[in-house]
Amino acid sequence: MNAIILAAGKGERLRPLTENKPKCLVSLFGKTLLEWQIETFHNQGIDDITIVTGYKSDLIKNPELKKIENKNYDTTNMVETLFCAQNELKESTIVSYGDILFNEEILKKIVNDTNDFSVVVDENWHDLWKLRFKNPLDDAESLQFDNNLFLQSIGQPVKKFEEIQSQYIGLMKFQNEGISKLKSSYQNAKEISKKESNPLNPKTNFENSYMTDLLNYLIKIGTKIKAIKISGGWLELDSMDDYELYQNLEMKNEIKKFFH
Repeated sequence: MNAIILAAGKGERLRPLTENKPKCLVSLFGKTLLEWQIETFHNQGIDDITIVTGYKSDLIKNPELKKIENKNYDTTNMVETLFCAQNELKESTIVSYGDILFNEEILKKIVNDTNDFSVVVDENWHDLWKLRFKNPLDDAESLQFDNNLFLQSIGQPVKKFEEIQSQYIGLMKFQNEGISKLKSSYQNAKEISKKESNPLNPKTNFENSYMTDLLNYLIKIGTKIKAIKISGGWLELDSMDDYELYQNLEMKNEIKKFFH
């Protein structure tokens, strides 16, 4: 099993912390986000780790990582960043956003899952979102699954909380036939987008598609994607508001409610 960390973005909402370094090198609770992830992967026996970089790529120098650069990071999004590393999509590959922290228990759950496609979702997301946003619905997106925990919708705009059964955290796994289906679906969608609107998201060009656009497209064409339910144990560092919130929670000894 191997891992790919997606860390190409500029992290503009985290400025001034990202003025001179990529988001994954921002420190939280005594370690950089990247150090937290590497440690968690190593502790679960995952030593084959690739990082896809972009903004300030030269500052990421960890010798134990394979580094692949998305040279078009400024004009592309998560899907294109992932496919810069498509040769690293092997028999069983965990993909993680570079701006999240997650504990070993969460990683263990997705490592042990046997489905071809699996995505970690937090059913206790609302407690953290209430602290992060004045109106949690402003940032939230749809996530719905059936009685067998297979996704039915992800990443769509929402107007009510009932459309959000859990929160997508940016951690997923593709394995076995899922790898070949992921690659072929990406290529097919890319070809379609050259002649018609972008099948992943008609509101943007193909290169700017989000990961949830790709996942939603896979669902639409009949792919079974398993939701791996968790209840807390992770954080997303997306903005200075997040950074200040987490620092305050740590000072009050309350961060363990969310990340431990």
